[in-house]
Amino acid sequence: MKTGTVNKKIAVIGNPGSWSTEKLSDSLEKKTGFRCVVDISTAVFDLSRKTLYCKNTDLAALDGLVIKKIGPVYSPEMYNRLEILRFFCSLGKPVFSRPEMIMQAVNRLSCTVNLQMGNIPMPPTVITEDMTLACEAVRRFGKAVLKPLFSSKARGMLLVEDDVSCLSAIAEFQASGNTTMYIQKMVSIPGRDLGVAFLGGEYIGTYARQKGTSWNTCTPSGGSYERCDPDPEIIKLAYRAQDLFNLDFTCVDVVETDEGPMVFEVSAFGGFRGLYQAWGIDAADMYADYILKQIKYRGA
Repeated sequence: MKTGTVNKKIAVIGNPGSWSTEKLSDSLEKKTGFRCVVDISTAVFDLSRKTLYCKNTDLAALDGLVIKKIGPVYSPEMYNRLEILRFFCSLGKPVFSRPEMIMQAVNRLSCTVNLQMGNIPMPPTVITEDMTLACEAVRRFGKAVLKPLFSSKARGMLLVEDDVSCLSAIAEFQASGNTTMYIQKMVSIPGRDLGVAFLGGEYIGTYARQKGTSWNTCTPSGGSYERCDPDPEIIKLAYRAQDLFNLDFTCVDVVETDEGPMVFEVSAFGGFRGLYQAWGIDAADMYADYILKQIKYRGA
């Protein structure tokens, strides 16, 4: 498709300057000739006028929006921004993925509840606000990971063992802003977990995050992306998990355990880098094509 051959104006909600946001913006600009990257925290929403301005651009006057990120860090503030975009949807404008779908996945507890209601196997997990009960859960698990409800790439996670420092570690974790504690058993894994990617509900590929020197596999902690051809059982499980959320693009985090594959989470936004570095798959370009096709189909 040549530059600017599609006469559509689509803005990317994301983090200006970040790799995935700019990659998707590049692909859309190549296909439409229009580029608009929006830091949603700088937008002005006027309810009575039904306008949503970012600098001099009225996003409500565009042909659509794609949400790549909703802020540089995960926080409860994301819900406010998604609510504004949810009203934007009521104007009849296409948004990818729809804000109400993202809301189900952006909070770790909401994501877990949806997965459990869908009977998706996950590592044993306890949620509590009581430090004593949290300590009992760690004692039962032997080793556990305490996870903030809003985080990505293992930020803020804490590995805790059943030892004399357990209670003080839990107290420090809760005092750092984690009133509700999400405690997940540290399961034995083969040094990696998997990102199983879907576009429009269709499987497009899997990459592995290989563990480095840290206990987790995330790339900021030294992990690396590698190619992976998963068993059909894993793809089937990941498909069931993502189907609960109806996201336009997502990656399902799957871990291979001695008891079979389990799901950590379904990503609210999905990432492009894993597929690109592992396989050379340009998921951002595929996503741009998908968005344009959907807008054409809807007659926007």
